[in-house]
Amino acid sequence: MNRDEFDRKRHWEAVHTGKAPEETSWYQSTPGLSLSMIANTGFGPEASLVDVGAGASLLVDHLMDRGYRDLTVVDISSAALARARRRLGERAARVHWIEADVTAFVPARHFDVWHDRAAFHFLTEKQDREQYTAVMRKALRPRGQAIVATFAPGGPVKCSGLDIVQYDAGKLGRELGPGFVLEEQQSEQHVTPAGGQQLFNYFRFKRDGS
Repeated sequence: MNRDEFDRKRHWEAVHTGKAPEETSWYQSTPGLSLSMIANTGFGPEASLVDVGAGASLLVDHLMDRGYRDLTVVDISSAALARARRRLGERAARVHWIEADVTAFVPARHFDVWHDRAAFHFLTEKQDREQYTAVMRKALRPRGQAIVATFAPGGPVKCSGLDIVQYDAGKLGRELGPGFVLEEQQSEQHVTPAGGQQLFNYFRFKRDGS
């Protein structure tokens, strides 16, 4: 592990041990737009889905409630994953949990759906973004779909003390590269637990068949 990876892990472990999940700015009791876009992929509950940079998100709970059975959660923070597992109780055994920096994640299989709410926009270095997209290409099967949410132009320029990169559809499409077609875009004014407002863009891309 190089120093950049170590520092990133240390930062997120401190965040997830220092605050309860419902105190973090990105907390959502119901991740409505993510659930809507996942439904719009056309894949049903039999689909395989990986949620990267998930933290202690409740998305996995809601998907399980809807009958999804093949779920993988990836996050750099062991504390975040432990909290999510404790929250799910016995149901946690039905989820694949992977502690990894998404840029270094080595997928052992293919997935129908890749979901990322607000991990990609923290990657301010070109090399990290290239590693992320390379991992996503390895993980996502042909004709699979990727849902990526980022801060939008006009939204925050920092989060959790870190710089971020804002994206519109064209900018994100250029980062993903050829072979991905934009199927859907939605905007959301996320209200934080403290009452602040954060403008997000959500994008759903379909991978070609190659």
